[in-house]
Amino acid sequence: MIKVVVVEDDNEIREGLRILIDGTDGYSCVDTYSECTSMLKNIESNNPDILLMDIGLPGMNGIEGIKKVKIILPEITILVLTIYEENDLIFDALCAGASGYLIKKTPPSKLLEAIKEAYNGGSPMSSHIARKVIESFQKKNSNVDKKNEYILTRREKEILSGLVEGNNFKAIADSLFISVETVRFHFRNIYKKLHVHSQSEAVVKAIKEGIV
Repeated sequence: MIKVVVVEDDNEIREGLRILIDGTDGYSCVDTYSECTSMLKNIESNNPDILLMDIGLPGMNGIEGIKKVKIILPEITILVLTIYEENDLIFDALCAGASGYLIKKTPPSKLLEAIKEAYNGGSPMSSHIARKVIESFQKKNSNVDKKNEYILTRREKEILSGLVEGNNFKAIADSLFISVETVRFHFRNIYKKLHVHSQSEAVVKAIKEGIV
């Protein structure tokens, strides 16, 4: 059972998400909130697997909320679900600790797939959003010293490139004709070499510093 907490200020959307999640086998919406302050007070007792977070919220915005949640529950997986597609907001959300970035027009079936993918260790992001992430980092990276290189093997770079493109472990494994466990093994080495602790951090560092 994948336990989800939803933070969304639009009553209709919030209720729709609750009904969708609770009405699907293998998923449970353990609580919903319209703003971050109440969520932060209860997130430990809720103890969800996935936090589905909007950005444009009353009071504390979603990006600040992500940062504060990560202090309370460092291992929590956070998915952004928002109307905003601006490069800087995507960049800021990933840097704050979000594992994926989804747009509200995402079809319900795709949203459920994304929640499951994140639960299984992936970083769901549409190709459209992934391109925006790359654009954002390329702009921020224009003056980066390219001498700052990390010693990654060819296979590690291939796998990291797959993650940057928004692919999950299975898709990366299939494209390289290796097992998912082999992908996980390489990711553990990538994390050590890049000094990161999550896939979103790896994506941020990979593009920001021109590693792939």
